[in-house]
Amino acid sequence: MEIPVRHIKEPDFIENFKILDIKNLLSGKDMLQKLHRHDFFFALFLEKGQGKHEIDFIPYHIEDYSIFFMRPGQVHSLTLNKNSTGYLVQFDKNFYSSNNESSNFALRKVSSKNHQILNTKKFKKILSILTYIFQEYSEKNEQYTKAIKAYLDILFIELSRLKNDSKNISRKNLYSQERVEELLDLLHNNILSCKKVEEYAKMMHLSIFQLNKITKETLGKTCSKLINEHILLEAKRNLLGTSNQINQIAHYLGYEDTSYFIRFFKKHIGTSPKEYRENFK
Repeated sequence: MEIPVRHIKEPDFIENFKILDIKNLLSGKDMLQKLHRHDFFFALFLEKGQGKHEIDFIPYHIEDYSIFFMRPGQVHSLTLNKNSTGYLVQFDKNFYSSNNESSNFALRKVSSKNHQILNTKKFKKILSILTYIFQEYSEKNEQYTKAIKAYLDILFIELSRLKNDSKNISRKNLYSQERVEELLDLLHNNILSCKKVEEYAKMMHLSIFQLNKITKETLGKTCSKLINEHILLEAKRNLLGTSNQINQIAHYLGYEDTSYFIRFFKKHIGTSPKEYRENFK
């Protein structure tokens, strides 16, 4: 049994993009979604909201002016009060693919933060952009998909600015931040097959020393620690989101030796994979 995966290939999706008015979606009823994962980007913008959102086993309390942004592959469960309002945006990489590296970086940066709460003024600015997107999506006038992509560019730029409260960020810090976002994206896409620091350093055209220097300065962690964290997260997703046997999960994660995987997991988590699973039942 695999973690349920929701796909964007549905009849009412237009070119792998969808935006929904939360009030209309709920129709006066609470939303309850059990643990599942998406193969597309999932962004929830709540002007008014109550409930609980758990992303990769980290619980978040839902309140007004909340934003939740999830990357493909992350697992989550969601309980949303019937009186909540705002927008739900879903799209895949095929819809939003840009030759502009700054646009790609903005999306990587925004999607690296799962949750944030804004003040009224900042949220209203984001809400106005979403309203234009919803209008384009609903009316479907000539070249509306092009217009939606343009508004998404603006949306991601505005959201990425929220991550930089400091107005005097140095060029050095900006470069390091951009490279870390690139690394996190590479880890997300390659962690099952690539588990060595040198592999990621090669992908990024950096030396191992340079890569570790960047991660230490920006995140306070070595690249090796980041790799381990991503492996452990994917292990937890499968332990708690599937009924697969431990040896099946080890094989999925790229470990031929199940006993090695068990030792690795216990060393970092403190319990065996089996005990970890049982503790959450």
